[in-house]
Amino acid sequence: MSKNIIDYNFDITQKDRAHRLNQRPLLLWFTGLSGSGKSTLSNAVEGFLFENGFTTYALDGDNTRMGLNSNLGFSGEDRRENIRRIGEVSKLMLDAGLIVCASFVSPFKADRDQIKEIVGREKIVEIFVSTPLEECEKRDVKGLYKKARLREISDFTGISSPYEAPENPDINIDTTNVSISEAIKKIYNQIESKLK
Repeated sequence: MSKNIIDYNFDITQKDRAHRLNQRPLLLWFTGLSGSGKSTLSNAVEGFLFENGFTTYALDGDNTRMGLNSNLGFSGEDRRENIRRIGEVSKLMLDAGLIVCASFVSPFKADRDQIKEIVGREKIVEIFVSTPLEECEKRDVKGLYKKARLREISDFTGISSPYEAPENPDINIDTTNVSISEAIKKIYNQIESKLK
């Protein structure tokens, strides 16, 4: 970082914005394999929170790669940079006082740990959508597993690239045996005290 860059302290703080919104900023980080249901669950949780008066925003892997991260590929280095940028965007959104629902495969523990360092460990809830690979592959919502098995996609998480499952996630949900409404209830019960 250049020594000519100086952090500017604005008059309005995160605390001021959160007070105006009558909520505490929080990052809900949904991680899991492609097809695990993390985007569906993140979307449903955001909808529930929004309908209950919270000011929210959702970030999703595909959407951010269409804009903010459109210049990144899927090499190890690009994947790390993708997650780092999302961490920085999440930090800005938390500074705005928002509750952020972020859905990213984020297969590596080191990258998820970096997110916790960027935003502050007290401001993130790690939600592991632990749906097994067999079920994710059976769903194959985007046809990616089929392409990965045919070697049309290289370094595909769960097939030719590893997924390092969280060892102690704050919340663990397997969407093969939990309905969306049950999952929302479980998540809300565990985060409610962090929101106000």
